[in-house]
Amino acid sequence: MAVELKLDRFKAAYKGQMELYLRWLEKYETEDGELPPMGLILCAEGKRKQVELLQLDASVIHVAEYLTELPPKELLEKKLHTAIADAKAQLEMHNKEPGF
Repeated sequence: MAVELKLDRFKAAYKGQMELYLRWLEKYETEDGELPPMGLILCAEGKRKQVELLQLDASVIHVAEYLTELPPKELLEKKLHTAIADAKAQLEMHNKEPGF
């Protein structure tokens, strides 16, 4: 697994960087029988639309945001409810795919 910590908001170019890291890991570090490596890009701020357009949710590269300081309780609750709703929607879409 490759993890990259970015100090700014997500940029589409980060996908290409991570793909290069993953191909290197796959070629030089993966042993027979192992699954391909996965990548996690941690950003101070995500861009949900770019992540969707790049179809990263369906790939081995994932993007997540980290907090640099604790937000007010109300904002934290709102983000938590949004994340739960997004996860439920993704799960429902995944379960509707053929073969599930």
